[in-house]
Amino acid sequence: MAAAAATRVIGSKPSDCFQFQDPNTWTCITELASDVVVQVGEMSFHLHKMPLISRSGTLKKLVNESTGDDDGGDDSKPCTVRLDDVPGGAEAFLLAARFCYDVQTELKAGNVVLLRCAAEHLAMTEDYGEGNLVEQAESFLSEVLAGWDDTVRALDSCDDDAVLPAAEDLLILPRCIDSLADKACADPTLSGWPMLEYFTAKSLEETAIWNGIGAAGRPQSPGADWWYEQASSFGLPVYKRLIAAVRSRGMSPENVAGSLMHYARCHLSGLRRRGDNSDGSSRGRAGASGTAAVLSAGDQRTLLEEIVALLPVQKSVTPTRFLLGLLRVATVLHAAAACRDALERRAGNQLEEAALGDLLIPNTGYSAETLYDVDSFQRMLEQFMVTTPPAFAASPESTDEGQLVDAPPAELMPVSSVAKLVDGYLAEVGTEANLKPSKFHTIAALVPAYARAIDDGLYRAIDIYLKAHPWLTDSEREQLCRLMNCQKLSLEACTHAAQNERLPLRVVVQVLFFEQLRLRTTLAGWFFVSDNADQGSSSDNCVLPRRPDDDLDFAAGSEVTTEEDGFATDEDGFAAARHDDPSSPAMSVAEIHRPGKGKPKSALSRLLGKLGLCGRSSSSRQQQQPPPLPGASGKRRKSFDFGC
Repeated sequence: MAAAAATRVIGSKPSDCFQFQDPNTWTCITELASDVVVQVGEMSFHLHKMPLISRSGTLKKLVNESTGDDDGGDDSKPCTVRLDDVPGGAEAFLLAARFCYDVQTELKAGNVVLLRCAAEHLAMTEDYGEGNLVEQAESFLSEVLAGWDDTVRALDSCDDDAVLPAAEDLLILPRCIDSLADKACADPTLSGWPMLEYFTAKSLEETAIWNGIGAAGRPQSPGADWWYEQASSFGLPVYKRLIAAVRSRGMSPENVAGSLMHYARCHLSGLRRRGDNSDGSSRGRAGASGTAAVLSAGDQRTLLEEIVALLPVQKSVTPTRFLLGLLRVATVLHAAAACRDALERRAGNQLEEAALGDLLIPNTGYSAETLYDVDSFQRMLEQFMVTTPPAFAASPESTDEGQLVDAPPAELMPVSSVAKLVDGYLAEVGTEANLKPSKFHTIAALVPAYARAIDDGLYRAIDIYLKAHPWLTDSEREQLCRLMNCQKLSLEACTHAAQNERLPLRVVVQVLFFEQLRLRTTLAGWFFVSDNADQGSSSDNCVLPRRPDDDLDFAAGSEVTTEEDGFATDEDGFAAARHDDPSSPAMSVAEIHRPGKGKPKSALSRLLGKLGLCGRSSSSRQQQQPPPLPGASGKRRKSFDFGC
């Protein structure tokens, strides 16, 4: 059970008096012979003068002119009248002729516009009889405009090029658009909502049937997108005017953007193939998968450029995923540069909402050097940095291991999200052999240092690029590695970097230095906590002073402890914790940095080999040890053997 369509039957005589005959001839069968032939295109109508001239001023004028031109005024020969410019063609004239003969004619939403335009062209006004066709068609058109579906059908009938000019002149097209705009902007929660009967009938139509028994559910509650699907059936000129009408009535930018997205998905094959559904509406999914007419590449390019011009300018109203999808299609269709620039600016303004996969836009240029359009991503990133206000945060360089937070402050969330996107994007495109190091450096340097709490993502991207480009010079490697801050690498990243042969020697030295500095800070904090705990539990509240031996010796590149402090130096020269609590900081850090159990030993060996410090005898190293500091304990300080 669907919403009832508006219909009206006019005329009283049976319709079988009009018969279609070959080849393209309509004949009105009466007791009198036909005395006029009306030629409309390729169709001929054998009719009678009196019914026509009594209702139509145009036909009266043409018949009189044709009769006056006949040689000798022979009334026995039918006169011929041509009506090639009648709106709606032969179909519309047939309806008008049936009305002149008072033959039953059904008025519907699909033919009322044709009939109204034809009646105006034929001058079937009140001057030629009361209740003439102009009045009848106009009265029924008002009923049609009261319903949504009927108005849509009437508007669809205006697509004919022969009808459109007349519909514009008679203001039928603007009236249909205004009617739809009023209904689309009406509040569905109001009791007098004009679409209430439509959705009530639709909910009854979708009533579940179980075992032959209807189970009527609650009436369907329409969402803000209830009009998207039918609006997407209009041609682009009509749809543009509908969008302008709903905007003038104060429709929200989000609702306007939702309709534009649905329309684009229905008509742009590139968006349908990607399965984009940014607004998440069920009607959007149905419309995207529906059978829409396939437009040519030129028509799709024109439609895309028009859609971009109609999108609301407010930030975050149009999802970034949809904007990037349009940019991908614009690249494939070779849209105008102004269209692509507008999409890049819009996407750049809200780049923090983008996903990495949507940013990988193929490069379709004939002279393209890379698989993905890196220049487009750079322009979007520059746009984001220009429109994003600068924010400053406390540098994480002085924070301890475990205190680096992954969640930045609220004011840094957008730029931090973009920083992660940039790192991931560079890691994806870094494998391309034609990506120049200057382009890689430029994109990475656009992100400010405060945007990254840790530089693990940037380090991963640099490592991938260095692996894919082994021919880079030492200076180029140095320049790329200066992008990251070794103090902002996690322990896992430091462990990897310390043994990474692709990194320059200077970077490895920095990584090892800051790793040992972090270890020293961690151990010092643990000793401080341990001393405070011993002080609180001691009965005599006596605190033993720390011996100079407890200091950390960075001249040897690692911590130095004594057996009295609870640590022992293993055979490789690294301190191993012997504390009973395996979860203590000293235990965990010492276990991580023990060369005998992990890879850092090989990294240190490689580093010292580059520095020329390996291969020395134990006695020579002992001879080169500096004298003890003044005031230090008489015990011999233990140094580490790096096992080179």
